[in-house]
Amino acid sequence: MRYYIIAGEASGDLHGSNLMKQIQTQDPHAEFRFWGGDLMQAVGGTLVKHYADLAFMGFVEVVRNLRTILRNMAFCKQDIETYQPDALILIDYPGFNLRIAKWAKPKGLQVLYYISPQIWAWNAKRVHDIKANVDEMYVILPFEKAFYQNYNMDVQFVGHPLLDVIDTYQSPESFLTDNNLHTKKRIIALLPGSRKQEIAKVLPIMLSVVKDFPSYQFVLAGAPSIPTSFYQQILKQANVTLPIISDQTYPLLSHAYAALVTSGTATLETALFEVPEVVCYKGSPISYEIAKRVIRVKYISLVNLIVDRLLVHELIQKDFNPQNLHKELNRILQPNTRKEIQSGFLELKEKLGHAGASKRAAQHMVQKIT
Repeated sequence: MRYYIIAGEASGDLHGSNLMKQIQTQDPHAEFRFWGGDLMQAVGGTLVKHYADLAFMGFVEVVRNLRTILRNMAFCKQDIETYQPDALILIDYPGFNLRIAKWAKPKGLQVLYYISPQIWAWNAKRVHDIKANVDEMYVILPFEKAFYQNYNMDVQFVGHPLLDVIDTYQSPESFLTDNNLHTKKRIIALLPGSRKQEIAKVLPIMLSVVKDFPSYQFVLAGAPSIPTSFYQQILKQANVTLPIISDQTYPLLSHAYAALVTSGTATLETALFEVPEVVCYKGSPISYEIAKRVIRVKYISLVNLIVDRLLVHELIQKDFNPQNLHKELNRILQPNTRKEIQSGFLELKEKLGHAGASKRAAQHMVQKIT
């Protein structure tokens, strides 16, 4: 079977690569053509566009890059028609993928959606478009199945794919020495995001607290799609020196004592490694004001949304400043606070279900199209 897959972000590349591996076990003759990243490319098939060329964050940034986005969409449609896949698999990335689904369904293409857009947070009405244009939806958060049932749509809850990755993960024993990290000092990991726009806003504030905690070593997790020189320029402006370790976030989290994390999938990854964290977010003022009026959830981090309480503290927009960040980082370094947060992480894992999400999704997909 021929599969055309669209993943427009780093997390989609990770989950897409694991899904592709599991599809191969179900369909040994599987052929892939995809939008994604290095991890998907390593599995095999043809990479059409890299997610690094697609990531635009916030309402303002999308408007500024609208011409590029429209060109990408037109090219994508033409490429799908030329390839004529047996299944079109869309992975999250809703602004782009929901439009592709609306175009693809009337053409008779089998449209499968893995990892639901977070429409429960910002536009529940789009569920009607999904019902009309998606043949099968595979959700990864426990409360999403009930959400769709409220609209008389049956979806498949397959569990969260991060459990597949993190439950079996083992960091290389030589990670610390290979990266010239202090083996005695506890590590505070900085995860400023995977897009240049968010890194430029978030990282300088993260760096503002580095000199306040001299007994710890701060280590910056570099995104694979961002050149080291981009981080070095921000470090230089902040007059801070610290190690930059690119494309090794999981080894870093497995050794971290605490973390400062930009909102997104990384907040959940950090929690699954049981690392106490402060969730950070800062967007452009216009984008933030628009988002405030659109988004209908109590929290911005998946961790808090899943456990349905404020387990990890969130510093958003104006609240994300050096003074508040210092206070919250100091708080999560205290033994009693750490114990309370890590206990909550165990609750989080229980709610996410069992490992095997990628395998279950692949089984459903192959059965659906054969």
